[in-house]
Amino acid sequence: MNAKKVIIDCDPGIDDALALLLALHAPELEILGITIVCGNVPTTQGAENALKVLQFANRLDIPVYLGEAKPLQRDYVDAMDTHGSDGLGETYLPNVTQTRPHKDAISFLAKTLSQQTKVSIIALGPLTNIARLLQKYPNCLTGLDEFVTMGGNFKSHGNCSPVAEYNYWCDPDAAKEVYEAFTYNPLLKQKQIHMIGLDVTRKIVLTPNLITYMKFLSPRIGNFIQTITQFYIDFHWKQEGILGCVINDPLAVAYFIDRSLCHGFSAYTTIETEGICIGQTVVDAYDFWKKEKNSYILTQTDIFRFMEFFITKVFAVPSDTTRQMLQQILVVHTDAPLPQISQPCFSSVQTCERGVVL
Repeated sequence: MNAKKVIIDCDPGIDDALALLLALHAPELEILGITIVCGNVPTTQGAENALKVLQFANRLDIPVYLGEAKPLQRDYVDAMDTHGSDGLGETYLPNVTQTRPHKDAISFLAKTLSQQTKVSIIALGPLTNIARLLQKYPNCLTGLDEFVTMGGNFKSHGNCSPVAEYNYWCDPDAAKEVYEAFTYNPLLKQKQIHMIGLDVTRKIVLTPNLITYMKFLSPRIGNFIQTITQFYIDFHWKQEGILGCVINDPLAVAYFIDRSLCHGFSAYTTIETEGICIGQTVVDAYDFWKKEKNSYILTQTDIFRFMEFFITKVFAVPSDTTRQMLQQILVVHTDAPLPQISQPCFSSVQTCERGVVL
C-alpha cells in the first residue's frame, strides 16, 4: 500500500489522543511527525500527552515537535475545563522518559514541506503553527498536498460561544490568515482547505455502550479509552446533557483516509477576529462576495460508517463483525419526528429511526 505522508498538528486533548490512536493504527498513513500547538492544553503538556499516546501504541519512533505557546494576537485560553488539568481526563499518566519532544515545530514543517513532495497536514487544533509557518516560510509550500482542519462551524452553533468553535476561537487571527492564504498565495490557490467542523463532528458521540464493546474487543485499548474519556463524558453530561462524549478530531483523520465518510460543498470562507462573534466561521455559501472558493465545507457524515471505520482500524477486527455489533448498539439520530402513540402500551415496543420508543 502506498501510504500517504502526513504531519499531524494537534493540541492533545482527549479527542486528539483518540485521533492519534486512529492514525497510528491506519496503514494508509505514514506519519512523518507530530507538531504541537497551544490549545486544549499548553504546548508542553500537549507534547507530553502526544508522547504518552505514542508510547501506548509502541510508536515512539515518530518525532514530536514543540510549536507555538500562545496565539498570534489574543490572550491564550485553554480548554482544561473540558479535557482535565492534564489534558487526558486527569488520569495523570507518567511522562515518557525514553524520548523527549524536539524544539521548533515551524522549522520542521518548513523543512519537510520544502524537501518532500505530497505531504499533507491534518490540523486538529488552533492554526497558530500553520499561520507562523506561512509568515516565516511563505515559499515552503511546494510539497503540500492536502490540508485538513478540524475546526469551525457552518450552521451548527458554537461550543465556546454562541457562534464559534473552540479551535478557531482560540486563535481567530491564525485561522483567518490560513484561510486567506488559500485564497491569495500562488502556491495554494489551486488547493482548498477541507474544513471538518461542528456540523459533522457533533454527530460523532462515543457512548458508554460503544466503550463496553471496545473493552470486549481489546481490554488494553478499551480500558485506555475508557480511562481518558470518563472526564470528557462527565463534562458532556453536565454541559450538554449528552450520555457520551463528542469526539471531534478522529473524524478529521478518518475523512482524510476515506473521503466518502463526509460530504459538503466548496465556498469562500473567512474568520471573524473581533467583537462578540470572534472566532466565527463566515462561509459564503451563496457566493455573495464572488471570491475564490478556498475551502470545502463538510456538512454531512455517516455516523454508522465512521464508528465502523474507527473500531475496525484501532481494534483490528473484521468489518462484518463490527457492523453486526453496531447494528445492535448504535442509535443513529435523525430529524424524523417520533411516532405519535395515542394510548401507551407498555407490553410492546415500537422501533423508529431514532431508536426504541415505548
